[in-house]
Amino acid sequence: MPLSYVQPTADSPWGTYLSQIDRVLPYLGPLARWAETLRRPKRTLIVDIPIELDNGTIAHYEGYRVQHSLTRGPGKGGVRYHPDVTLEEVMALSAWMSIKNAAVNLPYGGAKGGIRVDPKVLSQKELEKLTRRYTSEIGIIIGPQQDIPAPDVNTNAQIMAWMMDTYSMNTGATATGVVTGKPLHLGGSLGRVKATGRGVFVTGREAARRIGLDIRGAKVAVQGFGNVGSSAAELFAAAGALVVASQDHSGTVFNGHGLDTAQLQAHVKASGGVAGFAGGEAMGLEEFWDVDCQILIPAALENQITAARAHRLKAKLVLEGANGPTGSAADDILAERGVLVVPDVICNAGGVTVSYFEWVQDFSSFFWTEDEINARLDKIMVGALNNIWDTADHHRISLRTATFAVACERILSARQERGLYP
Repeated sequence: MPLSYVQPTADSPWGTYLSQIDRVLPYLGPLARWAETLRRPKRTLIVDIPIELDNGTIAHYEGYRVQHSLTRGPGKGGVRYHPDVTLEEVMALSAWMSIKNAAVNLPYGGAKGGIRVDPKVLSQKELEKLTRRYTSEIGIIIGPQQDIPAPDVNTNAQIMAWMMDTYSMNTGATATGVVTGKPLHLGGSLGRVKATGRGVFVTGREAARRIGLDIRGAKVAVQGFGNVGSSAAELFAAAGALVVASQDHSGTVFNGHGLDTAQLQAHVKASGGVAGFAGGEAMGLEEFWDVDCQILIPAALENQITAARAHRLKAKLVLEGANGPTGSAADDILAERGVLVVPDVICNAGGVTVSYFEWVQDFSSFFWTEDEINARLDKIMVGALNNIWDTADHHRISLRTATFAVACERILSARQERGLYP
């Protein structure tokens, strides 16, 4: 599909990504001549997914797989099931995966997938049919050395198992490395479920140390309480922070003395959302952005921190657990207000880092302990953040622009050295 089909606005996901590329150009030197490749996904695939529902009717869903860049290695990125999925969103998410993988120096390019569907209205059997048909349709461009999907919004280990099995059946050989985030007994990795949230905590801990913010006693607000938000909240609470507010699709809860994160996780698992949690009081949707806190973790969807909300935030440190949660205008406002933002492309890279570990373990058929996984993850995340911080200090730029500078230099250097074929 030609890019003219996508007409991004300034704060749309793709528009936000393009503005981030514009900002990094002055720091790319001679490599800037290759920058146009960053604005054009290498490959976009749109597929029709027809399935027979349990009631006998035929339903059609639209699915996507976008490979933004394969310059540094196979595509890598999740698959999301959500009623608001669009091609533009998937393009942006695939591009951010290119940046994220390069920022932590993983040997991957960037890719992303999605289906426009509300999975909550499908039965388990319908969900399996949807997943298997989608996998068959995108099977022409995925593979252990081509493009490796993973879980994202509303997808999980079971869906990855169906994807792996479908691809394996179609190719005639078991290919555990075609996806990551699988169940353990199908080649999954220990530590994968909580890896993204752990990465948020590790980068947040290092950023707090650098700005002189004591985590012990610090108040934390978390938007989104799925795998990422809940894992990060759990780790911050264990480090002595007070998780005072949490918000998801069901509502918002607040407790100034700290929410019990373990009890809240159990409540979410049982009820499907944070609303109604007995250990906190209900708050309005917009009140969440006025909560008195030192650390804010947006771990839900894109464009949650708007310009208007950026003016109201009381946090000193924003840790982007979600992809693209801060609009470009909001980013500038937060910078002017002295609020430090640890950007998504480094902050939430823990998930893809442990996905890389899973991929490596699948190829070698040799698996590591969870302690080994966490130690390797912490080392990579801290090293990557330190490199980015040094770049930010050198150029006197934000951590986001510095992350893009580091990542784009790696991507474009590889592009230049590979050359153009034919």
